[in-house]
Amino acid sequence: MRYYKKELVHTIMSKKVIIIGGGIVGLCTAYYLHKAGHHVTVIDQSTMDFGASYINAGYLAPSHIIPLAAPGVMKKGLKWMFNPTSPLFIKPRFNSDFLRWVWAFNKSCSVKNVARGTTAIKDIAVLGRDLYSEIKSEEKFTFHLEKKGLLMICQTEKMLEEEIRVSQIAIKKGLSAQVLTKEQLKQVEPAIQLQSNGAVRYDCDWHTTPQTFMTEMKTFLESSGVTILKNEKVTDITIKNNTIHSITTATKSYVSDEFVMTAGSWSSKLCKKLGINILLEAGKGYCINSQRDLGITTPAILAEAKVAVTPMQGFTRFAGTMEIAGINQTINKVRVETIVNAVKQYYPSIHLSTTEKETAVSGLRPVSPDGLPYIGRSNKCTNLTIATGHAMMGWTMGTATGKLVSEIIADQKPSLSLDAYHPDRKF
Repeated sequence: MRYYKKELVHTIMSKKVIIIGGGIVGLCTAYYLHKAGHHVTVIDQSTMDFGASYINAGYLAPSHIIPLAAPGVMKKGLKWMFNPTSPLFIKPRFNSDFLRWVWAFNKSCSVKNVARGTTAIKDIAVLGRDLYSEIKSEEKFTFHLEKKGLLMICQTEKMLEEEIRVSQIAIKKGLSAQVLTKEQLKQVEPAIQLQSNGAVRYDCDWHTTPQTFMTEMKTFLESSGVTILKNEKVTDITIKNNTIHSITTATKSYVSDEFVMTAGSWSSKLCKKLGINILLEAGKGYCINSQRDLGITTPAILAEAKVAVTPMQGFTRFAGTMEIAGINQTINKVRVETIVNAVKQYYPSIHLSTTEKETAVSGLRPVSPDGLPYIGRSNKCTNLTIATGHAMMGWTMGTATGKLVSEIIADQKPSLSLDAYHPDRKF
């Protein structure tokens, strides 16, 4: 009888939930909502096998505690605006949404934002990292997950000093970090020639091969009864009394109790249909894969160049750049060449081939002005939960965001305070 009552309550509380967007955040949201007993549908405008969730560096990186909007970044951005090879490239546009984003970003490049953001980023990043391991264990998944840490490799004394300062902040936040001399770095990577002045190593960071996780999670969700609709672009949203009644695609209208916006860089356009104006810009990143055995065993970031290097399952990935130039998938060969040149500069023995360069792909990361994600309900819509704006941390934070969204929809106390991530926050 006790078992029957438990199941009865579970059935009564079950909701129909539609998730708009099938990237890492959307799939993890679907996972936790399904585990909570809800009826879940994921709708995505793509084939769900490309984009930022598939071509990222694969880091689960609590070490990345400093938000993108930090003191001096806007000044660098203005300087780099005329340099197409710079790590951060902001293309000027006479567009009201872009100009408001730039204004808010400039305002957020402050000591105050860093002080507020580091704790908020660390908390959700640690939770997200740990949940990957938990999911793998609970579902008997086989996706690639390694706990080898992350190296911040520096070529100049100035950059090494800067990375040491960041590591000291991380240590105060409870993260594990240590400084390595170039001789100690050689012991970590004995099989590869490295041009460096030293490094900071974060033992708290892990890494994955994104494709293996995404494929396994999609298979699990579909086999568990979650409906996944691909190539379905949301064209309209019907609202009644500050509540979404239905969404419409080219083929059909869908009614649901709850809706979740995880459409990445497209989220702000869809939210506008609801009268919700979240500031969001698409930050394009690139990656190049090499199938050769290059001898690299530990994930690294080439600090001055802002290029990520990840030994994945069967290949090595080189990823980087943040190009804020609107929503477009165009491959800028100059940006690709910048990654190639950085690899050669830090690893003199590695020469990426023309064929490898031609495999370069890009993905769009949704970037908020203050470097923190939007997670929560807007006051303008009662049955919509927004989960976007994770910038370069979407892979790290994806699982935690999914869990938080499921708790919001269930009206449960969230695993973390959501104040810093509120979608209605002012800049």
